Amino acid sequence: MKKEILEVFDNTYPDRNYTIEIVNPEFTSVCPKTGLPDFGTITVHYVPDRTCVELKSLKYYFLEFRNAGIFYENITNRILDDLVAAMQPRSITVTTKWKARGGITETVTASHTAQG
Repeated sequence: MKKEILEVFDNTYPDRNYTIEIVNPEFTSVCPKTGLPDFGTITVHYVPDRTCVELKSLKYYFLEFRNAGIFYENITNRILDDLVAAMQPRSITVTTKWKARGGITETVTASHTAQG
């Protein structure tokens, strides 16, 4: 996954705390054990600092996972790390909710809060 795909733009209201929610209900990746496709919903909540993520670039970033063999937990934490690196938000939470496989669903949540 190429985190360089992620683009940001200046936050016009850096003195205000507000939350942005981004939902991708059509996220796909591949199970590294079986090679079968995984389907999930990615939800990102963040309070921006000086920059916000540009949505078209985020869409293309998410598409990078489509053929990647990667576990749910790693996807969630990788997205969190890459978004933190790209925009240094005040706080961010990434939640991935996965469709049932073998009758079992999984939800993974990872968070980051800036120091200071």
